[in-house]
Amino acid sequence: MVYYFFMKKKNHKYIFVIGGVMSGVGKGIATSSIGKILQGKGYKVNPIKVDPYLNVDAGTMNPTEHGEVFVIDSGLECDQDLGNYERFMDLDLNSENYMTSGMIYQYVIDKERNLGYKGKCVEAIPHITGEITRRIQKSAETSGAEISIIEIGGTVGDYQNIMFIEAARIMKLKNPDDVIFVLVSYLPIPSTLGEMKTRPTQNAVRNLNSYGVQPEIIIARGTAALDDRRKEKIAISCNIAMENVISAPDVESVYDVPLNFEKDNLGGKILKTFRLKEKRKQDLKEWKTFLNTVKSAKEEASIAIIGKYFDTGDFILSDAYISVIEAVKYSAYKLGVKAKLTWLNSKDFENGEKEVSLLKNYDGVIVPGGFGESGIEGKLSAIKFVRENKIPYLGLCYGMQLAVIE
Repeated sequence: MVYYFFMKKKNHKYIFVIGGVMSGVGKGIATSSIGKILQGKGYKVNPIKVDPYLNVDAGTMNPTEHGEVFVIDSGLECDQDLGNYERFMDLDLNSENYMTSGMIYQYVIDKERNLGYKGKCVEAIPHITGEITRRIQKSAETSGAEISIIEIGGTVGDYQNIMFIEAARIMKLKNPDDVIFVLVSYLPIPSTLGEMKTRPTQNAVRNLNSYGVQPEIIIARGTAALDDRRKEKIAISCNIAMENVISAPDVESVYDVPLNFEKDNLGGKILKTFRLKEKRKQDLKEWKTFLNTVKSAKEEASIAIIGKYFDTGDFILSDAYISVIEAVKYSAYKLGVKAKLTWLNSKDFENGEKEVSLLKNYDGVIVPGGFGESGIEGKLSAIKFVRENKIPYLGLCYGMQLAVIE
C-alpha cells in the first residue's frame, strides 16, 4: 500500500500599511523598507499601492496637488510610491500593483450597467469592498509572492479611504492569521515644549479602532528617536506590545531606513506575528554595499531641473518632480556620484528674474513633463541655450516634445 503525504500550502500573507496624524508621514518609504527587509529574510514580496481619489489613474492630476506620477512598464501612470517600491525592492511592477477608488467604482458601475450583478442592489458593502479584495488577491496570486504589502493612501480618519480599510478589516476577519496592520504615525516635538508628544498617535489608533481595526505594529516617525518612556506610553495607550513600537527618526537618506528599522528587529517581529521562520539570516549585504557607495561618493554632478510646478504659496514643492529627482539621485549613487540638484522655475526665465546663461554653471539640464502653456517660453529659451552651448540635456515627456519643437 502506498501512502501520499501532502503538506498544506501556507496561505498568502498580507500587511496593510496605514498612515496616522498627517499626510506625507513616510508610508511609501516604510512600505518599501518592509519589503526590502522581508526580501533579505528570503521571502518574495508583492507591493501594492492604493490611492483613495476618484481619478482612474494619477496621470491627469495637477502635480502641485498630488506630486509627480511614476510610469510603470505597462504605461500606467501611478503614484510616485511605486518608484520607491521598484528602487528599494529591485522589481518591475505592473498594473495589478496599483489601484484607485476611481478604478474600483468605474469597474463596479460598468459591471452593473452590463447586468453583471443580475439585478441585485449594488452597494458599497459588499460590492465595492469585494472588488477591492478581489484585486488585492489577484495581484497576490499573479505575483507568485508569499507576502503582499498594501499601502493605503491618505490618513486614518479620511472619508476617502474608509472602503479600503473596511475591505482590509473583512480580510482580517476571515483569515486572522494571514493579515496584519502597520500604522505609520507621527510624533511631533513642539518647539515651545521640547518634548515628544504621543497623544496624536494615540488618537490616530483610537480612530482606527473605531473602524474595527487594531494595528499590530506602530512605526513612530519623528525628528528624533523614540525613547523607552514614549514606547511604553504608546504601547499601553494603543494596546500593543512595547516591542512592536518601532522608532523611525529622520535619517540622512531614505535608503538608510531599512537598516534603521532592523535596529528594532522589525522584520523579525513581522515574521513572528505571522508565525513564519526566517528562510535565511538577515542578508542585506548588497544594500549595505549600496549605502556605503552613497556615503563615500565625493564627486558631484550639478543638475538643473527646470520646471513650473515648484511654487505652491510661499513654499517650494519639490515633490512635483519627485520621481525624476529620486531616479537621478539613485542613478548617480549607483555610479558613485552625488547629484547636486537645483530647482529652477521656467517662469523666471520669461519674466527676467533669471537669465538662461546661468545654465552654463551646470553639468546637465533636465526639463520634465508638464501641462498647458504657462512657462513654456522659458523652457524653450533654456533648451535653445543648452543646445547651442552643448550642455547635456534630458527631456522627459513634454520636455522631449519641446526639444523637438525648439
